[in-house]
Amino acid sequence: MIASIRRLPIIVGAMSIFTMVTAAGMTSPAAAACGNGAGGFNAWLDDFRGRAAGAGLSAKAIASGLNGVSYDPAIIRLDRNQHSFKLSFAAFYARRVDGGMIAKGRRLMAQHGGTLDKIEARFGVPREVIVAIWGLETNYGANMGSKYSIVQSLATLAYDCRRSAFFTGQLLDALRIIQRGDMSVGQMRGGWAGEIGQTQFLPTPYVKFAVDFNGDGRRNLISSVPDVLASTANFLKAHGWKAGQPFGPGSANYGVLNDWNSAGVYQQTIAKMAAQMR
Repeated sequence: MIASIRRLPIIVGAMSIFTMVTAAGMTSPAAAACGNGAGGFNAWLDDFRGRAAGAGLSAKAIASGLNGVSYDPAIIRLDRNQHSFKLSFAAFYARRVDGGMIAKGRRLMAQHGGTLDKIEARFGVPREVIVAIWGLETNYGANMGSKYSIVQSLATLAYDCRRSAFFTGQLLDALRIIQRGDMSVGQMRGGWAGEIGQTQFLPTPYVKFAVDFNGDGRRNLISSVPDVLASTANFLKAHGWKAGQPFGPGSANYGVLNDWNSAGVYQQTIAKMAAQMR
C-alpha cells in the first residue's frame, strides 16, 4: 500500500490504514493470476467473477458491478508515476493549510454542531480532529473527485501484478458496497486508486467502518455529512482512539493518526490544524 493507499494522489501511501483482503477460490487454467498488459484481462475478469461468487457476492452485484468493465491503461500510468513528496512539516503545512481553511473548518464545526455533539458522545473523537481530516482530504468535500470509475480502476489494479492481492480485496469490497445498497454502480466514481467520498475511504475500510449516522438506511460517504464525519470517527475509534486524551505528538491518540495516514507530516498537520480550529 505504498505507505498508505487511501490518499495516493497526495502522498505516496496514504493508506497504511487498510488490511489486505484476499479472495477465495481457484484460478482457472485459462486465466493468469495477474498480468502486465491488457492481453489477458478479459480471461482474468471472467475468472474473478467465479472467485467473487465464491466469496459470497450475489450474481446481481457481480453482473451489475462488472458489466462493461475494461482494462484501463491510464490507471496503470498513474500508478507507475507516483512521486513521494519529501517536504518538511513546515513546508507541507504551508502548502496545505491556510487561514481560510481554518476559518471554514470553524464555520463547519458550528454549522454541524449538533451532529458533532452526537458523534463525540458515541465515538469519543473530538470534532476538531474529524473536521481537520475532512479538510485535508478533500477541502471539506469540495475536491473529492469523481473522474474515475472505481470498479474499473480497481479491476485494472487487481489484474496488474504489482499489488494484485491488495486491490483484489478492494475490488471485492467495492462489489459488497453495491450489493448492500450503499452506492449504485453509477455512483461508484472517485479517485484513480479507488478512493471514495469526502474523507477518501477505500472500499475495504468503507465496508468495515462506514456508518449510517443519519438513519436513511445507507452508508453514504459521498453526500451525507453525518455519515462522512461519523464514519471517520468510527475508523479512529476502532484503531484505538482514547476519548478525552490529548492527540498531540507523543500521545497515544497521535499514534492512531498513523493508522489514518502513515506520513509523519500528515499526522502533524492533522494535529496542528485541529488545535488551531479548537
